[in-house]
Amino acid sequence: MNPPLHYAVVGAGIAGLCCARALAAAGVRVTLFDKSRGPGGRMSTRRGEGWACDHGAQYFTARDPAFQAELGRWQAAGAAARWEPRLVVFDADRRRDSGGAEARYVGTPRMTAPARLLADGLDLRVQTTVTALQCYEHGWELATAERGVLAEAFDGVLLAVPAPQALPLLQPVLPALAELAGGARMQACWALMLRFETPLALDFDAAFVNCGPLRWIARDTSKPGREGAETWILHASAEWSEAHLEDSPDHVAAALIAAFCELGGGAPLAWAAHRWRYAITASAVDGGCAWHAGAGLGLCGDWLNGGRVEGAWLSGHALAGRVLANVRDELRPGLVQA
Repeated sequence: MNPPLHYAVVGAGIAGLCCARALAAAGVRVTLFDKSRGPGGRMSTRRGEGWACDHGAQYFTARDPAFQAELGRWQAAGAAARWEPRLVVFDADRRRDSGGAEARYVGTPRMTAPARLLADGLDLRVQTTVTALQCYEHGWELATAERGVLAEAFDGVLLAVPAPQALPLLQPVLPALAELAGGARMQACWALMLRFETPLALDFDAAFVNCGPLRWIARDTSKPGREGAETWILHASAEWSEAHLEDSPDHVAAALIAAFCELGGGAPLAWAAHRWRYAITASAVDGGCAWHAGAGLGLCGDWLNGGRVEGAWLSGHALAGRVLANVRDELRPGLVQA
């Protein structure tokens, strides 16, 4: 009896996790790699002594029926809940209510919870940075920064990483997909986590900001399941972040805290900064995913599908479907036979 197909999925954010789970459920052997210490990608939470703060994705919505069903599973498992913040908008000359009543959801008790639920039972290898791909007669081999060339070979490789990180992996082996990745523009976002000794006396929990360096602020401790000290997250605009990409954390913190104070906030007891180098998809490449059956290479991620958590999940789901629909086509001599 021939062994099952073996695929490598590079990137353990929501897109990669969804893709890996769907393939594994269909009987494909999957090994998942991520350069970080755990799964989640930008579904990320920073933790310290007595405090925690979501510093990546802030919430997600669910419009597609398939993702709504997945969200239901997350909620049933206690990994997600609806967040109903007092939400306002700051324009240049006034403050107004946000308008609309779209349901917003967060991971519980932290934003990483859905990713950890998806990763449960998968062969996930963290702190493994894939630096190159090479195809031989016996399959694809992966070179890594930490462990050199891995011993196993794979029937295919699916990249679930930001477009700028996929580009150098694809250029030497498949220029067509490299061109697609090169056409996606992703921008940075500076995130600042603020910790306070006592809750701020503000009459809102989150705000979209349409002026100055900030674009989003939120009382992280207003989200369901959160405990510990009062924390707020500040996200700078893509434009400001790009312009101040190489600034020191101290300079970034001073500018963003000053802007927060102008909106009614205050100076924190402590702060921590994080620079998301590839955070915002300025011009998403629509289509959901990309798949080259002949090479056994594919791409998924939020940058291919609108830039949201829901888009990332749908992209991974779509790529798994494309792979499974072409299993027979991707078999090569010397590998698994149908």
